[in-house]
Amino acid sequence: MSAEANLLQLNVALPPAPTPVAVYKPLVIAGNKAYVSGHGPIQTDGSLIVGRVGADLTLEEGHAAARQVGLAILATLRKQLGSLDAVKRVIKVLGMVNSAPDFYDHPKVINGCSELFAEIWGKDNGIGARSAVGMGPLPGNIAVEIEVIFEINLSSSDQMVDDI
Repeated sequence: MSAEANLLQLNVALPPAPTPVAVYKPLVIAGNKAYVSGHGPIQTDGSLIVGRVGADLTLEEGHAAARQVGLAILATLRKQLGSLDAVKRVIKVLGMVNSAPDFYDHPKVINGCSELFAEIWGKDNGIGARSAVGMGPLPGNIAVEIEVIFEINLSSSDQMVDDI
């Protein structure tokens, strides 16, 4: 099934694609790569999931926040590329967890996003290289921030434009 069909099957609502609050672009395309800037856990009502995992939030709540970040990234991909089917595969995920000093399960938190991508693009194309790290405070005290590099499908006309 296509990525769009997989999203429909999950029966989840995407939040609004976030707009930049500083000087950056949400997504930059270079060749056949889409570089997605750091996204936070924006919910469908526009609110953010905030707090430190291991202090204010449980591991399970952090995992859910990372999944919500993944949904925000899907919203940006759809807005910028027109369809999730434009993505060929996940190359690299960097997950940053706003964590208490004694919290050490950062990879389990970021699994929330990685598992979502595997559901959307399958295990072969939806799982890429990954780093999961703990941070001091993240902007706005958001629970998780994630950035991703994707390989995208280029049509022959897109490739011709890039070659000019």
